[in-house]
Formats: sequence, structure tokens, C-alpha cells
Amino acid sequence: MKGLSYVLLAALMSAAMGLRTFAEPPQRMNVVFLLSDDQRADVLSCAGFPVIQTPNIDKLAAGGVRFANGFVTTSICAASRATCFTGLVERTHRFTFGTPPIAMRFIDDSYPVLLRAAGYRTGFFGKFGVHVEGGKKTTERMFDEYADLFRNPYIKKLPDGTMRHIDDIEVDRAIDFLRATPKGTPFCLSVSFNGGHAEDGDKEHQYTAAPPEQELYSDVKMPRPNLDDPTIFEAMPEFLKKSMNRERYFWRWDTPEKYDLNMRNYLRLLTTVDRNVGRVMEELAKEGLTDKTIVIYMGDNGYYMGERGFAGKWTHFDESQRVPLIVFDPRLPAGSRGRVANNISLNLDIAPTILDGADVTIPARYQGRSLLPLMRDGHAADSRAGFFCEHLMNHKDIPKWEGYRNGRYVYARYFEQNPPYEFLHDLEKDPSELQNFASDPAYADVLAKMRRTTDEWRDKYDQEGKGPQAEVTPESRRGE
Repeated sequence: MKGLSYVLLAALMSAAMGLRTFAEPPQRMNVVFLLSDDQRADVLSCAGFPVIQTPNIDKLAAGGVRFANGFVTTSICAASRATCFTGLVERTHRFTFGTPPIAMRFIDDSYPVLLRAAGYRTGFFGKFGVHVEGGKKTTERMFDEYADLFRNPYIKKLPDGTMRHIDDIEVDRAIDFLRATPKGTPFCLSVSFNGGHAEDGDKEHQYTAAPPEQELYSDVKMPRPNLDDPTIFEAMPEFLKKSMNRERYFWRWDTPEKYDLNMRNYLRLLTTVDRNVGRVMEELAKEGLTDKTIVIYMGDNGYYMGERGFAGKWTHFDESQRVPLIVFDPRLPAGSRGRVANNISLNLDIAPTILDGADVTIPARYQGRSLLPLMRDGHAADSRAGFFCEHLMNHKDIPKWEGYRNGRYVYARYFEQNPPYEFLHDLEKDPSELQNFASDPAYADVLAKMRRTTDEWRDKYDQEGKGPQAEVTPESRRGE
């Protein structure tokens, strides 16, 4: 009997091992990261913007979580996109227009490199917007499939002679990537739209939508911008009155006729983006991947549409820094879907959120955090009180600044002015940031604390960025 027991035990163990051997491994989540260009947080119909139609992005928000306090740490596409890839602020990754490419030590920890090492198939289609040390060899290391597709012009002539919008082309390639991915292979697809960036070299046709959207909004009255009172601009310091924000205002917003024309075309272009978001989601559904795919939608920086007498981005004001940020995770319980979260959430959080969704270890050097825990539990403790922000591009018409923003106060120091010019806003008393309390004695303690906090984060992030840098390339000198 004893011998028989050993035989039975061995048989049972063998059977158990066989089950483990042939059992299907758990399916890892796929990730799709969708990035728009020059779109601020409120320019979505789900965020309450009048006129615009964004039904597909609205659907993502209804099935996921929209982060109403989504911001970028640097409001320009080059630095912001580098932050999305590396999980680091500009002060650390040290990339913007005119700088050396992103150094290899930061690329090594970028989300596409880490995902490929973990067995993910990675694809990128659209406006890359950054330069990386090693050039083509490095992008081949980051992505299984990669196509840097840029506007100028928006409508492209294809080899067969047909004309197609650049954002449609990007999603054509993205759909091909999805269809070519072997069943069961986890993937990360990044689509970086060119819309809604203006064609800065074409003053007559700055925003060009795809044909399906080119007549949209024709019979709709365009809403005037908020903060449209000329006295708001007049209250600005001289260095901002003479900045690129004001120069480009005269390119697109300074007369009622020009404003109406460009606003219609800008909104049409963003609806082209929305339609292509729908095409991606439709393809995921066709492939049976919707329930296996986390989808993130974000803007690369905010955008002035005439507010404060400005155009462009670059500054510390809310219009420049606040961006749309939506995360759809099909694993969310029904009660957590469609929620609007007020947690401060950043482009700094994109890389850790992607890695967390893929169950890949998040590098210790990352300066952001995954948003997924905040989505799963709307009452989860949030350790982020505020964030460091800056703009360091070397351009004579874009003043450099550094600062800190929390739930109540916004501090910005334009440090190359002589003397340095400081802003201090109290969002509780003045949510539109029209008053500057930096010289108000009643705010002396707040000002001192915000100065110290800015200095502490600046020095910390600067130290974390020290090390060998790549060489400046001619391509990286190209301006915005």
C-alpha cells in the first residue's frame, strides 16, 4: 500500500506539472498612446467646449477616467514629447529645440525600449518630435515599426497619385501594425497626430482638416475667446508683450474675420484627429482587443486661441500648460468609469502609466507616477501636492522661466529678465490668473515658500540630469 501511495502521489504531481506546462499564460495588457498637438484641456466636447465635435474621444472618457488637472511640465512639443518617452522633466533629460539629442542613458529607460525588452511589439507613427542619440539605429531599437510622418503640408500626394491627410496616413499605418501583430503578442502602439498644429509657414492655410471635416462648422458661430479684454494684455510685463506669443497672435487671431476663419479650421482639424481616434478604436474592436488594451489620450501642450492677446504656448499661464488627459482601462469596474478626476496629472506620468499597465518594472529614476492606482480607487491617497515646471528653450522671443504649481498657488520666475520677473497667482481668489500677488506684502510668506520649493526641485532635477550628453545635430537646431 505504501508503494502504491507513492505511485499515486507521483502521478498526481506529474499531472499538476502537465497542467502548468500546457496552461495558457495570462494575457498581458496592450497599450495605445494617442498624442495630439497644440490642444489644451477644454477643447473637447466632453470638457464643455462649445461647437467642437469629438464623439470618439468623449467615448474614451465615458469608458475611462478624464483627468481635469492634466498638465505638461514644459509647454512646447519637443521637451514635452521627450518627457513622455523618458518619464523625466526637461531640466533632467535636457532636450528641446536646439539642444543635443536625448542621451542614450535616458533612452535606455524609455517606455518603448523597456517594453521591447519585455517581449512587447512596439510601433510609432506620426510626428516623432524629438531627436535621439544614435539616430536611426536608436529608433530601430525603440520600435519594431516606426514612421516619422510630418505635416508641411497636411495633405500628401501618395505614390498612386491620390491625396490623403497626414493624420489619416498615420492611422492607416497604425491599423496595418495592429493587423500584422501576431495573435497573443502584446503590443504598444504610439500614434502622434500632427493635428492641431498650425502650418506656421503658410499664413493663408494654417489649419488644414481632412476632406470629411473641411465643411464642418460652416454654419456655426465661433465663440469668442475667454479673457478677451484688451486690458488683460496691456497689464502684461513688456517682455511678454514683445514675445512670440504676441507675434503669432497677429498671424491668426487679431481680426474677427481671421479669428473666425482660423478657429473653424482649427476645430475641424481636431475633429479629424477625433475621427482617427475612432478608427483606431474600431480596429481594436474588430481584432477583439478592446478588452485587452489600455488607451491613453493626451495633448503635448496647451494652446492660446486669442486669450490674453496671445497665440502659441510656452508660458506659465493655465491656457499654455493644461492639456487633455484621458485614460481608458477596460479592467475598470463600471462604477469607476466616466469619472472626472481632479488629481494633478502630468506628461511625466505617461511612461510610468504605460509600464504599469504592461506589468513592467518602472525605473527608479522616473520622476512621475502611474495613474492607474488613482483610476482604480478614486479615493486613493495622492502624495502629489504640486509640480515643478519650466521652459528652457534658447530663443530670443520666448522668455525662459521656472516655477512651481500646486492646488492653490502658481509661481513663475522669468529668470533671464533683469531683474528676474516673478508671478504669483492665488487660484482660490483669482482662478483666471489675472492678478499678480508677488509684490503684495500679504503674500510674502507664500512667495518665499514657493521660491524655495522651486529652487529645491530645480536643483534636484538638474543634478539628476548630469552626465555625458550627445552632440548637437543640425536637425535638433530646427525651431518650433
